[in-house]
Amino acid sequence: MYKNNTFTLNLLSVVIPAYKQEKTIVQDIKHITDALDAVGYKYEVIVIIDGIVDKTYEKAKRVKSSKVKVVAYKKNEGKGFAIRHGMLMAKGDIIGFIDAGMDIHTVGFDMLLNHMKWYNADVIVGSKMHSASKVNYPFYRKILSWGYRLFTRMLFGFKVRDTQVGIKFFKREVVQDVLPRLLVKRYAFDIEILAVAYALGYKRIYEAPVEINFRDGSITSKNMWRIIGLMLWDTAAVFYRLKILKYYDKKNNKFENLRPIKSS
Repeated sequence: MYKNNTFTLNLLSVVIPAYKQEKTIVQDIKHITDALDAVGYKYEVIVIIDGIVDKTYEKAKRVKSSKVKVVAYKKNEGKGFAIRHGMLMAKGDIIGFIDAGMDIHTVGFDMLLNHMKWYNADVIVGSKMHSASKVNYPFYRKILSWGYRLFTRMLFGFKVRDTQVGIKFFKREVVQDVLPRLLVKRYAFDIEILAVAYALGYKRIYEAPVEINFRDGSITSKNMWRIIGLMLWDTAAVFYRLKILKYYDKKNNKFENLRPIKSS
């Protein structure tokens, strides 16, 4: 356990959203649990299978560990929905998520948690832009990331340079306050959770280094531009709700529409 006047870590919760990851899910879980064992905190891992469309759920269930819970629902709902689903189940003082697929090296756990201690952060995000990050990323992805960073900084104003890396940690109080307000199910979940946290007064949002080896060659040019369009649309919708409608400022603490779906 780590504890000071404002930071307590009795239990760490890590959510793994997974969609069509039958080739890597067992390795994902093993690498993540091995890394968490090495970090040394008491932890739980919550694997959310975002739609039973292949053997991801079947293979994930083969992992036998009292620290790992595997949950699935039939219809694919999107990464944001899956993470929210898992966070609602989480019991930890610190709640985080990491994408499945093995792009992100699990050494990031230690780095992010250390940064959380050092800065007494409300939120720590893995960042490709951190000077200590090691990133193997295609050039076109770097250009797209740069453009999106510029776009989101212009809209929301916070200083996080990289919002899209799929590893982040939050204090429990941030999750409890922010989660009921979130609406994005898919492409702009990361920017929504950060923008809402910042707007609600959780200003201590910091970046930490990551190691990334981008592996996904399954996205076609047509799909890529479709995803970009949907992501920009979702991001603009977050801006509209935040700055124009002031939706996120309203009291919205009911969880009825976010209760976990019945597991398979």
